[in-house]
Amino acid sequence: MEHPPRVELIGSHDLAASPYAYAAVAHSVRGLVFTAGACPLNAAGDSIAVGDVAGQAEQAMLNLEIALRAAGTGLRDVVKTTVYVATQQREDLLAAWEVVHRHFGDHEAPSTLLGVAMLGYRDQLVEISKLSLRSDETRSLPGEGRPISLKAPVGPAQVA
Repeated sequence: MEHPPRVELIGSHDLAASPYAYAAVAHSVRGLVFTAGACPLNAAGDSIAVGDVAGQAEQAMLNLEIALRAAGTGLRDVVKTTVYVATQQREDLLAAWEVVHRHFGDHEAPSTLLGVAMLGYRDQLVEISKLSLRSDETRSLPGEGRPISLKAPVGPAQVA
């Protein structure tokens, strides 16, 4: 039995055509998941793909998917996206957006794409945050993306 989508993406013929929805309606909400900005860090906490916006966007999206899975949700449940790119070049914004768009496929949740002066980690060019839904039907698979207690720092801070 197919369930209706929990996130209804809304567009309007009265607004300019866009590669994302202008609004999203959350149905059957059992919880909201707010992610921290997903950064292009490897498991050791090092920035990867230094100088490569698309490469950093790819790693940030992979890290975001892990965080969402740990919270019991996934990309299809995302309600809102914010993508930050440390650049003044529109081409860099588009390079990051192409990666984000590819990961989401046809789930084009409302999104904001921003060029900013600087991000928190040394050599960081991309950061992606999301607002997502969580329900009893959306759960991590055993052993995947297990949540951890954050009473102590997880790893070394590399803030520049």
